[in-house]
Amino acid sequence: MSIEQTLQARSGGQCELCTSQDNLSVYDVPYSPDTTANSCVLVCGTCHDQLQHPDNIDVNHWRCLSESMWSQEPAVQVVAYRQLSRLSSESWAQDNLDMMYMEDDVRKWAETGQDIEEVKVLDANGVALQKGDDVTVIKDLPVKGSSQVIKQGTVIRGINLTDDPTHVQGKVNGQTLFVIAEFCRRK
Repeated sequence: MSIEQTLQARSGGQCELCTSQDNLSVYDVPYSPDTTANSCVLVCGTCHDQLQHPDNIDVNHWRCLSESMWSQEPAVQVVAYRQLSRLSSESWAQDNLDMMYMEDDVRKWAETGQDIEEVKVLDANGVALQKGDDVTVIKDLPVKGSSQVIKQGTVIRGINLTDDPTHVQGKVNGQTLFVIAEFCRRK
């Protein structure tokens, strides 16, 4: 049985977070201890999009977590905990977070993910950069191992973030390069 079939059976064919039955897909919970269905959640298109792009969050959509946070599935609990933590400035979310119960190993999994997600990549002005941002290089930068120089004012479109919070990745003159974030300014 595939992971999706397992999740369909487990969830009764509905989103494990908001109970929608539309556009269901598998969401792999980041920083999972394994790669089985136990580390995945079946989610609708709306939940999936907002989990992938937390900057486009619809706060009212996530009120559904007041029900799903009580799930017996650890992966669902982890996603609920992380979303409630992101929304903790909302009083209802903080109240739910205060009431939420998880086993110690599940809480550790949820918090480990939170610690990693809190690392921000900052540009020269201290502005947090996100995947897909366009940045401008603020000084001439020599490319290591090459005679090439990235000139001041060069725009790097649609950057990617890396595991190292001091670097961003983008294409310059058709070549993918890593650039030190502090020498960039968000456009």
